[in-house]
Amino acid sequence: MSRIEELIKEKCPNGVKYKSLYEVTYWDKKFNGLEKEWQPKIVTFKHTSAKHLKELYLKKGTVKLLSTGIFEGFTNEKKAGNFLSEGEVITIPSGGSANIKYYNGKFVDSGNIIAVSANPNLYNLKYVFYVLKNQNNLIESFFRGSGVKHPSMMNILKIRIPIPPIEVQEEIVRILDKFSELESELESELEARKNQYEFWRQKLFPKTNFLKISDICKKITSGGTPDTSNEEYFKGSIPWLRTQEVNWNVIMRTELKITQEAISNSSANIIPKNCVIVAMYGATVGKVAINGIELSTNQACCNLEIDETIANYKYVFYWLTYQYKYIKSLGRGSQTNINASIVKNLQLPLPSLEEQKNIVNILDKFDKLINDISEGIPAEIEARRKQYEYYRNKLLSFEE
Repeated sequence: MSRIEELIKEKCPNGVKYKSLYEVTYWDKKFNGLEKEWQPKIVTFKHTSAKHLKELYLKKGTVKLLSTGIFEGFTNEKKAGNFLSEGEVITIPSGGSANIKYYNGKFVDSGNIIAVSANPNLYNLKYVFYVLKNQNNLIESFFRGSGVKHPSMMNILKIRIPIPPIEVQEEIVRILDKFSELESELESELEARKNQYEFWRQKLFPKTNFLKISDICKKITSGGTPDTSNEEYFKGSIPWLRTQEVNWNVIMRTELKITQEAISNSSANIIPKNCVIVAMYGATVGKVAINGIELSTNQACCNLEIDETIANYKYVFYWLTYQYKYIKSLGRGSQTNINASIVKNLQLPLPSLEEQKNIVNILDKFDKLINDISEGIPAEIEARRKQYEYYRNKLLSFEE
């Protein structure tokens, strides 16, 4: 029998009490509408603006910057000044989405509604945080409004949560912390591998013998869009690729399929597999993909049919991926679109086919390690995340 099972059997064999969130926490704001006898006690914390929070940012520091969004960072006590706060807190964004956070220490806050434990001897605040994270979908449903959504704190504060004895709460926190630490370690490892990948990618590509893209292709084409008012054109079996599906990937299927008649009555055409496809318009401009199947594309794709006697198509793919920021910088207009002429005139260093193959083999290994969701670190992170969610659900389910 595990330690947690022993504690539950000893401390709460017949189930646990459930309490509303407002009974176990004190908040830094008043919430009208709660029963007077349960009005949470008010605690004091200082708040600043999101802009100021980013102005305080330092690479290292002892003061945490708590935003409502994904922004994370630190500062020091001197820069924090009068906005410095300290304590063990959980935060709920005052606008946006249910991005609930926990922190214990010195911090500067921007835009959050902050809570502390009403009684640390009875309610472990990190345990309360884990329970709320487990109720994330419910809490998200209480964020309402057009534009920036705001939380209905009345509904959130009335959420009922299980309150086992403090010893059980502490053991649950210890177990879930271990899962969180492991995921954090894997994410740090992934970031380190990505940096390593970038380092080696710069080293691997030669600096001489540059050729234009047009010099290494059998054919360079763009596609076309069949008449969208003719629904029959989009009931076929020929894969039809749009640029929003181009994302450093190997295309094995497309969201839409068209008919042969659609191709005959538009500028769309079928390209052989293993072309290198460059997105020329829209949000994905400059991104690259390889088609692992024969398919057709819209006019926003520049399709490079590589001459295999000169260049390895995956080598070209990796080079264009490496040049993404530069390619995007060549764009024009509000959407920074590029055109086929720009793609054709891009230059790449071209060593021997054998050397190209060696470079591809090395980059394939890095790519699988850092990007493959069925193998490598991303797969491990996803597996640990599912395991964490499974145990979180299991540990936080109590009979009342």
